[in-house]
Amino acid sequence: MVWLVTLVVAAAIILLRQPLRKPGTNKAVRCTLAALLVACELSFQSWYVLGGTWGVHALPFQLCSMMVLFSAVLLISRNAKLGDVVFFLGILGALQALLTPNLDYNFPHFRYFHFYAAHIGIIAACLFWAAVERYRPSLKSAVRAYVWLHLLAVPAAITNTATGTTNFMFLARKPDTASLLDLLGPWPWYLLQLELVVIALILILLGLMKIMEWSTNRRNEI
Repeated sequence: MVWLVTLVVAAAIILLRQPLRKPGTNKAVRCTLAALLVACELSFQSWYVLGGTWGVHALPFQLCSMMVLFSAVLLISRNAKLGDVVFFLGILGALQALLTPNLDYNFPHFRYFHFYAAHIGIIAACLFWAAVERYRPSLKSAVRAYVWLHLLAVPAAITNTATGTTNFMFLARKPDTASLLDLLGPWPWYLLQLELVVIALILILLGLMKIMEWSTNRRNEI
């Protein structure tokens, strides 16, 4: 069901890209999607507060938590450099989360809906940036995203070390639930292996975008 919703959202953005470029519609959709992403994070934090469980573990230092906020800012600002970071890290992080969800709650718990809404929202923002806003990544874009991944890991790693309990960006240990990290070696060696995996995935995503760009240009020439 989750993947069906994701595919429907993705298809709608791609197929309706021309109408979504009209100034009034474009602004309305961008602002609405940005508001939904911000609402995801605010509701998540409120859930912790109302449940009396808010603590350092609730800080938005997971990659996808940061991408939720970054995606909202991108949709409003349309900043090209921020778009490089969100497009690569947002898609790769959200897809990995949807493939192997690190989730302890089942339907119909709030956390279940929040988890999937946030990650589908990230993918929607990335596709909107690419299909509607005509984002065309370059090798420089890929390098910028890779550098920013490591910059974003700094506060996560510091917090993990300082508390000894958090596991932001899964830098301290592998997640308790099944994940793609299970295919890699034990800590800390999987962090080194993950570097190669990230580079490969970023280059694959860049290659796919270049192929799509070439295909589009070819159709326009015919």
